[in-house]
Amino acid sequence: MGRTLRPSRRGSALSRAPEPSLRRLPDGSLLQNRLLAALPRAEYERILQYVRMTTVTTGVTLHAPLARIKDVYFPNGGVFSVTNQMRNGPLVEVATVGREGMLGIGVLFGDRTGIGRTFQQVANGRLPAMAASRFVKETATAGPFRNIVNLYAQANLLQIMQCTACNALHNVTQRACRWLLQTRDRVEDDTFALKQEFLAVMLGVQRPTVTVVLRALQRDGLISSRYGRIQVLQRKRLEMASCECYSVIRAHFTRLGL
Repeated sequence: MGRTLRPSRRGSALSRAPEPSLRRLPDGSLLQNRLLAALPRAEYERILQYVRMTTVTTGVTLHAPLARIKDVYFPNGGVFSVTNQMRNGPLVEVATVGREGMLGIGVLFGDRTGIGRTFQQVANGRLPAMAASRFVKETATAGPFRNIVNLYAQANLLQIMQCTACNALHNVTQRACRWLLQTRDRVEDDTFALKQEFLAVMLGVQRPTVTVVLRALQRDGLISSRYGRIQVLQRKRLEMASCECYSVIRAHFTRLGL
């Protein structure tokens, strides 16, 4: 199964993973997901036989509230949102996931029921998927795959904890800057598509509030917002306008090699 991955003073084993571009997914596209890329080559080739590529549409639900989770996903690009839904309908983001992680981490702990709604916010190619039943079998056995998924589960929990504090203590402009920075990091591009109604869900505010915030950031020269696209113009200033949570969450994932 390969050696056990353990963090060291120089960072976790994930930080020493092979470059994603050295491996391919079933459809021939370059592997970018860092969890799969961190696997030893023999383990990756074994796991790859259970991975299939799916086409996903922005805004379409992948995991629905109270619905049984049939597949877990390993984003190879783009940005996905995990949300929690209140009884009267409103959604609020609890985690954002990109190529550093996976969708459906609750299955690791035996929960096959969706709690909130998971969907794609920013598109970028096809989505690698694995049947939840297979994922359960693979993570039930000690080895590199389970070790890597466990590391991500820890990072995901830390992210959720930080976002909970962020939503309670920081203003909407700070939180919007954090979200824009995280999205820019995940797509590795200063320009990306973004619907204002999605950002409103992520921030737990009404769409007119998002419009006011984006206009203010644009007026100050930090971003450009037009035709459903955002361009980051002044990254350093955007970081200064963000709350501490951006750097804290980034540090958690860096420390764990994600």
